[in-house]
Amino acid sequence: MTLFSDRYSRITGTGSYLPPRRVTNAEFAAELAAQGIETSDAWIVERTGIRARHFAAPDVASSDLALHAARHALEAAGRTAADIDLIIVATSTPDMVFPSTACLLQHKLGVAGCPAFDVQAVCSGFVYALSVADAMIKSGAAHCALVVGAEVFSRILDFKDRTTCVLFGDGAGAVVLEASDRPGILATELHADGSHSGVLCTPGTVSGGQVLGEPFLKMDGQAVFKLAVKVLDEVARAVLDKAGRQDSDIDWLIPHQANIRIMQGTAKKLKLPQDKLIVTVDEHGNTSAASIPLALDHAVRQGRIQRGDTLLLEGVGGGFTWGAVLLDY
Repeated sequence: MTLFSDRYSRITGTGSYLPPRRVTNAEFAAELAAQGIETSDAWIVERTGIRARHFAAPDVASSDLALHAARHALEAAGRTAADIDLIIVATSTPDMVFPSTACLLQHKLGVAGCPAFDVQAVCSGFVYALSVADAMIKSGAAHCALVVGAEVFSRILDFKDRTTCVLFGDGAGAVVLEASDRPGILATELHADGSHSGVLCTPGTVSGGQVLGEPFLKMDGQAVFKLAVKVLDEVARAVLDKAGRQDSDIDWLIPHQANIRIMQGTAKKLKLPQDKLIVTVDEHGNTSAASIPLALDHAVRQGRIQRGDTLLLEGVGGGFTWGAVLLDY
């Protein structure tokens, strides 16, 4: 792949979408209590910072959520679907085994011809997808990319397991990434370690017309917490070094929205004040690959993030995967 030294990629538009059904902790606790499962708003908030999440209707798929987010991002960028020459969707909850959610999204956008494919890196998925799109634009393989994170995690939750079912929600976020002669994405850093695959997984599979294995999400919370704290700090340092930047250059930290304590701990290690940390986990819970673009769009539309600000995006998820993107917005 040939990279052109004077060709860069920049985010020109952001968008997001949350399904209408919003479930507060109190409502969730009442639903679980009816099944004999005890939890409470205080228990959930203390451990995670989550106060509510959104669940998609049974007939709504990841591509449907992605479509709404994509349209908002295209509108913000002043582009139409016909301008897009690359579509990448990060998801762990695709509409079907195949074709890809990206192909289904392409059709729903009313276009055809450009490459469209999914990236599966769980909660690191959007960072992975953004890195791939950046490389393809820098190589000249694409000029205007649509990068989406979309999830319906409610479909793989065991609602009898209070340690996991209260954590996750559904949603989608998207960006339009375009070629530019000015640096936008400054550096990317991606990693994985399959030896930790068992700490966060959905181990079921489809074979012979049946679901084999466990179709629900399983997580070792303590193991995930320890790994996340370690690798998020390391990957932040690595991407800053690669870009020749310092901690003090970061205007906004936008981490994967999973647990407020992990997020605050990451900001502290980077010597960033807490008011430079974008937090939306309280309103939508852990939406996996959708969480970073959701948080990004929320902060952009609030007016907190301004053009020229330096952003650090970082995610960590099942696989075990982790990664970061440093960019000038």
